[in-house]
Amino acid sequence: METTLRGVGVSHGVALGQVRHMGTAVLEPPAKSVPAGEAPREQARARRAVEAVAADLTARGNLAGGEAQQVLEAQALMAADPELLADVDRRIAVGSTAERAVYDAFASYRALLAGAGEYLAGRVADLDDVRNRIVARLLGVPMPGVPDSDEPYVLVARDLAPADTALLDPSLVLAFVTEEGGPTSHSAILARALGVPAVVALPGAVELPEGALVGVDGSTGEVVLEPGAERRAELERAASERRASLGTATGPGATSDGHRVPLLANIGGPADVAAAVAAGAEGVGLFRTEFLFLDDQAAAPSQDRQTEVYRQVLEAFPQGKVVVRVLDAGADKPLAFLTPSDEPNPALGVRGLRSLLEHPGVLATQLRALARAADGLPVHLEVMAPMVADRADAKAFADACRAAGLRAKFGAMVEIPSAALRARSILAEVEFVSLGTNDLAQYTFAADRQVGALARLQDPWQPALLDLVALCAQAASTDDRGCGVCGEAASDPLLACVLVGLGVTSLSMGAGSIAHVRAALAKATLAQCRRAAEAARAADSAPGARRAAQGVLSGE
Repeated sequence: METTLRGVGVSHGVALGQVRHMGTAVLEPPAKSVPAGEAPREQARARRAVEAVAADLTARGNLAGGEAQQVLEAQALMAADPELLADVDRRIAVGSTAERAVYDAFASYRALLAGAGEYLAGRVADLDDVRNRIVARLLGVPMPGVPDSDEPYVLVARDLAPADTALLDPSLVLAFVTEEGGPTSHSAILARALGVPAVVALPGAVELPEGALVGVDGSTGEVVLEPGAERRAELERAASERRASLGTATGPGATSDGHRVPLLANIGGPADVAAAVAAGAEGVGLFRTEFLFLDDQAAAPSQDRQTEVYRQVLEAFPQGKVVVRVLDAGADKPLAFLTPSDEPNPALGVRGLRSLLEHPGVLATQLRALARAADGLPVHLEVMAPMVADRADAKAFADACRAAGLRAKFGAMVEIPSAALRARSILAEVEFVSLGTNDLAQYTFAADRQVGALARLQDPWQPALLDLVALCAQAASTDDRGCGVCGEAASDPLLACVLVGLGVTSLSMGAGSIAHVRAALAKATLAQCRRAAEAARAADSAPGARRAAQGVLSGE
């Protein structure tokens, strides 16, 4: 019997295939005790297992490359965390087996992460995967993972670890569906990079029968169990049309009547450049520089090191635009040398630009490195500050850019409702704004973006969020400034048309989404985009906004 379930669509596309489930998770090891004399042997066993898992994760990252490599390298660092290893040693010293000590030490660390802010809480699934891999190696049992199959299938799991997602074969895995996770989880990010349709936060996903036929729509979040003949034909037609449209849309981003909308890529460093260039990105709309700083928690990288990395990225887009976000630290990305460790609510504390203004030397070094990296290159460099709250923040950042001798456009990220509401005031100090819709939704709706239960409030189709985008776009248009979107909202082809209709001047997304957005824009006129935007804002819910926009753009 045909049944339609709804989760959160996080990677666009349509697929039809049979369900295959991930293997069962590692069982909790028994609480056995070992004689004190055997503690050194157990400690050595634990360290060998940790080293092997860290090496395996690093190797998987090297194979995957790009964003996947950064994610897996972060997991490898989790595995070898000195404090965790010290805790494991202590537990073994008082009688635990190696596997039980690892299990209990990770459980303790897991509880700390879960309560340490949205970004770190969102890494709990990554930590669980590291624990399972170490425990499985110690127990001598196979690690649960992607099922073996010669036929394409839809992968279903409670959650997917980055180590599994990074090496998925898109020719076999048609789509994946998880019961947990959120729009900004690592698995969602990697799914978009792979171009695999994905739905997360689907209640009851693990109860889908093995071998059952399901249709997955990564745009709407719908999963259709045992679709009837008419629905199957509809899904197959949608998938076919989508493939065809991707092949016909080429060149710069533009609506069908020629309104130009630069399509840019979100990247974390030089490793992501090749995929962006291959996808036809017209530049970079969000260069997240924090990955360079997270390599060493003790100190900021030197100016020479920063200059080297930035220049690699700038050289890849000689005639394009590269928008660099200066270090976004604090709260979800703490740095020992920069951010407070004892804030009661780090998400609302000293983060982003606030951290940099308290450590002006770190900001000045980064800005000087960017100036040196761009010297002599024809690239159009733009530099923006994260978590700008008001005009005073914007002025302080612009002043720091000028003091560093940076010849570039200065901008501000809009991630806080106050910045959207007072965008015109902020644009009196800087030349462009860029909306980070993930954080903007989180702060607008007081909804942690990593909590699947709050998915409806994290949906970028929420009319209130569209209202804030419209305010920014209107302010930018009035003063002839730029207004881009670099959050995940830009990667939704239908929503991209609405954003253009709201007045957004550029869209930045993961490389895997660029072709889909280009194809969607090429089928709509600017007038249609504007009507779709009006219809979406007139709705009272996110699903209603999507339906209204779809109706306009499909001519219904």
